[in-house]
Amino acid sequence: MTSATTAAGKILIILSDADSFAIQKKDGTIQQEESGVFLQELTQPLLKLLDNGYSVTFASPQGKGPNIDPLSTSTFAAYLGNWFAKNRDEQLVARMRAENNFDSPRPFHSITNAELASFAGVFIPGGHAPLTDLGADPELGRILWHFHNGVKPTAVICHGPFALLSTQCAPGDPGFAYKGYRITSWSDAEESLVETLKGGTVPAKVESTLAAAGAEMVSNLNKKMGQITVDRELVSGANPMAAASLGDKFIEMLQARRDGASPYARETI
Repeated sequence: MTSATTAAGKILIILSDADSFAIQKKDGTIQQEESGVFLQELTQPLLKLLDNGYSVTFASPQGKGPNIDPLSTSTFAAYLGNWFAKNRDEQLVARMRAENNFDSPRPFHSITNAELASFAGVFIPGGHAPLTDLGADPELGRILWHFHNGVKPTAVICHGPFALLSTQCAPGDPGFAYKGYRITSWSDAEESLVETLKGGTVPAKVESTLAAAGAEMVSNLNKKMGQITVDRELVSGANPMAAASLGDKFIEMLQARRDGASPYARETI
């Protein structure tokens, strides 16, 4: 792994501590479904970051080791039979376990405002787990306000954008940092398919909850499945198919900012 002394910059990667998310059944009971970080949404941007000389630090609410979403490790459902891609991603996670702090992320409270200044950008992968513990975390809200106020590149994908809601809970009640931002996420229509499969409802949906907070949601319906949207310092992706293009755009934004150029546009790709 590229050392911090030779890296192009430091990137903070936000993970959930949760290993499940809630499904409300028709009889009103709540059932927990296993989840975690979605493997491809983490590994594809992560590999691009490492290949471009960036060092990474993992962080989570309490510093627990993350769970991998079991759906994301299915050779046929997630990788369409591509065993080589699955093996590559699993080897990368094994490398992060051996060489980095993947199994013992930094608790949010341990990262001071002074330390945040050393990070060039922040990345939040998806999986349903962020619905459980990232959207209302005050310490994560503090962290994300740092990147927002510093206009530092911020990348979120699929259910990861739900974490942006934490800015409403930051100390001092500053409000929603991304009000008026154009954001692409896992859509309510896509979530309805999950609800059908699970036989219940997901109480808090990413797209509609962000819209209610004041974001301008960009639907991926009738558009390509790997859609990403850029608005100022924020790049967001719709689903796992957007992971590669999200990683490319995130690298582009990081390098532009490092070179003193304006890295930001307002576009849906």
